[in-house]
Formats: sequence, C-alpha cells, structure tokens
Amino acid sequence: MTTQIFAYILHKDGKADDSALELVTAARQIDPDAAVTAVIGGHGADLEAVCSEIGPAYGEIWKIDSEALAFINAEVIRDMLVRVLPAGSITLIAHEHFGMDLSPGLSVKLDAAYLPDAVAFDGIADGRLKAVREEYSGQVSTHVQVDLTNGAVITVRPGSFQPDETGGRAGQVADKSAAALEGGVPGANRRFIEVIEAEVGDVDITKSDVLVSVGRGIEDEDNLEIVEELAEALGAVVSCSRPIVDAKWMEKARQVGTSGQTVKPKVYLALGISGSFQHMGGIKGNPYIVAINKNPKAPIFQVADVGLVEDILEFVPELTEKLEG
Repeated sequence: MTTQIFAYILHKDGKADDSALELVTAARQIDPDAAVTAVIGGHGADLEAVCSEIGPAYGEIWKIDSEALAFINAEVIRDMLVRVLPAGSITLIAHEHFGMDLSPGLSVKLDAAYLPDAVAFDGIADGRLKAVREEYSGQVSTHVQVDLTNGAVITVRPGSFQPDETGGRAGQVADKSAAALEGGVPGANRRFIEVIEAEVGDVDITKSDVLVSVGRGIEDEDNLEIVEELAEALGAVVSCSRPIVDAKWMEKARQVGTSGQTVKPKVYLALGISGSFQHMGGIKGNPYIVAINKNPKAPIFQVADVGLVEDILEFVPELTEKLEG
C-alpha cells in the first residue's frame, strides 16, 4: 500500500521557504514510493507564486486560498487542515516557530501520532515508522518508532535533509479552499497586529556570501580579535551564535539563528559553535559549511561539509597566517 504523505509549505512574500524542497527528501526517506502532496495556505498572488515555484518538486499541490490566511495564523490553518487532510496520512512540517505552533494541536485534532524535530528516517515496517531525533543539544541520537495506525504529524528539522532539486514532476494544483472553508472561517483567540523587522547593525550579515561565525568556544571577548583577523583575510563578515550576544560581546544584528538573523551565504565557517537546531535554523540556502570545534561530538559536524576537531584559539591564528602568507 502506497504511503500518503503531505508536506505543509511555509512561505513569505510569495517565496517558498527552503524547507519546501527538504521535505520532499524527508518524505522519500520515509517511503521512496510515497505519493507526496504539498499543502499551501495563503491568499492571492503570493499563494499562486508559491504554487508555481514548487510545482516541479511535487506531484500534486493542494492550495487553500482565503483572505483569513493573508497572514498565516496557526489556529486558523490548523482547523482548515483538519477538514482536508485524509485520516491515516502522514503530514510533514518544518520544525521552526510556525511549525512548532501548528503541529501539536494538529496531531490532537487528527487523532494522529506526533513526532517533533526528526532528523532522519529509516523506513516503515509493520505499520511503524522508524525515525531519529537528537537529545541533549545533539549529543545523543534517539531512535524511535511511530505507530502509524491513525497517521502522524511530524516536524522535520530544517537543514537535516538535502533539498530535492531533481524536479520534473507534474505539479498539478488542486483548489481545496471550499473544503477547508466549509462551515466558515475557523475562529481564533489571537490576531495579527504587525511585523517588526529585526534590527540592522553596522553590517547586514544577510547580504554576505561568506560568513565567519563564532560561538561560545571563543571563551573570552578579547579572543574575538583572532576571528576578525580571519574574516578580514577571507574577505568575509563576522557573525555569531546567541551566547556571544547574550554575553554582550557582539550586537544582536550579527546573531545567526531562529532568534536572530536568517542568512543564506555561499560559505559558512563555524568556529566553536555546537550547532543547535536554533542556530542552524537561521542558515538557509544549503551553504558550504566548515566547522571547527574541539568537541568531536558537536552536532555541527553532522551537517558540515568539512569538520575539524581543533581548538579554535590555536587553529584560527595559524589559518589566518597561512591565508595572509
């Protein structure tokens, strides 16, 4: 029996989130023969643009168009999804702010199993899905089984799966708005007020192609000088993880992560950064990641293209010297 998998697509200003293509890969890891359908809520031209953008990646796209979704509210879209998602299906959602808001309640309303923050899958056997999560800030991998009797709602950690860029699929769009709105627009206990843009400092890290990012492994504020020297040698911009901002060693405008800036560099050099999902959630676009950390079990090594187990206080000055020489 073919597994029916749905991927809820996040988007902003008419552009799909990078996780849209990652969810295709995640679905194929669950079941290579699965029928994967994208589900998108929104309104007007932005919604149509997203449907067109992801068309080649999905065999079918279900759109829900409503003025009530001009700004997506998890309370509203949750009840709409319950009206259209088939019983017993698997729904994948990116594990970020909105996904974490939407998913638990959706699983309850669907009477489906709930699995948060999955980083890998190992197929389905005897009606159970084998999946991998990370515990203790990525220090331990936990293997779990999900009972699929009533389906499942699963959040997938962004960046854990390579984007599926093969394309060539049908991308047939089915309008599910009438079914989703049957009985009227669901009520909500909260409403959208305004978008507050993140502050921009002396340098806009979101525009840089090469970022040298530093974390708690730098140990002392005075040691930031070696990071700045390396960035200058590379023609890069310095960014950081949250502990550096919390210590007030750098301004928040340079913080990468779900509570900081979202960046899309071509090269990302992570110095003394553990690689928590909150930090990695701010890195989009599948950059070339180089990680240097003296802890060989740091989660950053699981996503890095190149990983070096070294003390950055010793390694970085030597690297800078080689670059300048």
